[in-house]
Amino acid sequence: MPKTSTPAPTVPDTAWLGRGRHLGPEPEQDVRRNLIALKAAGVIDDFLDLAPPHAESTEVGPLPDPFGAESGPPLPETTRRRFEARWRVDETVTVRAQLTTYEVAGRRRTGEAVSWVLAAEAERPWELRWPSPATMFWPDSDRVLWDYDVVPGPRVRAVSPLPADDKEMRRLLKDCVRQSWNIHVVVHEAMTPDERGRRPFALYLPPSLRHRVVEHRAAPEQSQIADWAVRDLGVRLPRGGAVVLPTATGGPGPDPERFAVRNVFLDGSEPTELVQKVIAVALRPRPATADTEHALTELRGRWHLLTMEEELAHTRELVTKYADALEAMTKSRDLYREAAERAQAALAAAPRPPVPAPATPADPAATRQDGSPLSALTKAFGRFRDGGKPPS
Repeated sequence: MPKTSTPAPTVPDTAWLGRGRHLGPEPEQDVRRNLIALKAAGVIDDFLDLAPPHAESTEVGPLPDPFGAESGPPLPETTRRRFEARWRVDETVTVRAQLTTYEVAGRRRTGEAVSWVLAAEAERPWELRWPSPATMFWPDSDRVLWDYDVVPGPRVRAVSPLPADDKEMRRLLKDCVRQSWNIHVVVHEAMTPDERGRRPFALYLPPSLRHRVVEHRAAPEQSQIADWAVRDLGVRLPRGGAVVLPTATGGPGPDPERFAVRNVFLDGSEPTELVQKVIAVALRPRPATADTEHALTELRGRWHLLTMEEELAHTRELVTKYADALEAMTKSRDLYREAAERAQAALAAAPRPPVPAPATPADPAATRQDGSPLSALTKAFGRFRDGGKPPS
């Protein structure tokens, strides 16, 4: 019999997911300032800073690595901080988003980055023209270093040159495919570009996609080395062109040419074909992983920023639950009372057995005489005397 294959789970089309690293000294302060400014400007409806002393805002202790087993060893003694924000798109569609930061103990001494995970979900399928959830939490400024990929080195809002060493280049690209949630693109410079050509092409992408794309640049002399590096991933890099790297869970498929662009002119003009390739890749169903499912579960199951209507509905739900519990307890009490009354009635109606008369006690004096040591000695001497007489 033919085997029926179960389709692999995918990320809901209502969700926007991202993660990265913040290299600055005060990431939570950057988030808080941006949220306060956007709320004052009416960009977001409300936000919540789940800071101490809230029990659910900060958790200290060994936590699972939010970036999966292949991202390195588990994070030791990590502090978790959470922010929530709510805003509307197209005037009526509500978006709920949750940003969680992970700070390793002793980070200020060692200079380690703060890792973050952002999950947002709308009331209808996500549209790329909507504002990026990243800029609702992080300030959209190059001076704030929040947009580094989870793989050390590349940055989202900038052009990231490929390493000169071919082994390091291969390792970097493979790590980006395995670990990153971003879309990675490798662009080969046919010749050294000027200032306009060094601008990232993500500026031409729709708003919701600008902070999900990392652009790697191969120098003119790296054409062959970069092509060999991406061949390991199932795609090819044309000279003077570009290629969109597949993810580990979603390979290039039977036609890897769909991921490649023959010519990219780095003269400041819009790379229309490359933009269309990236949008097509972004619109493909995204395979769900343990990390993405965890982020969505946290967003849906541990949400605190409720509207007045949601608070009222939540209160009504609690009242209904308590009323049902009280009614069940009352019924149980009544059943126990009825059972006790029936047991008492049955006990009262049951016939009682006759009480036996007490036994007459023996004569205490006779008992004392028969059982005394003197009586036993007298009987023994009597038998001795009788033993010497002849029988009559």
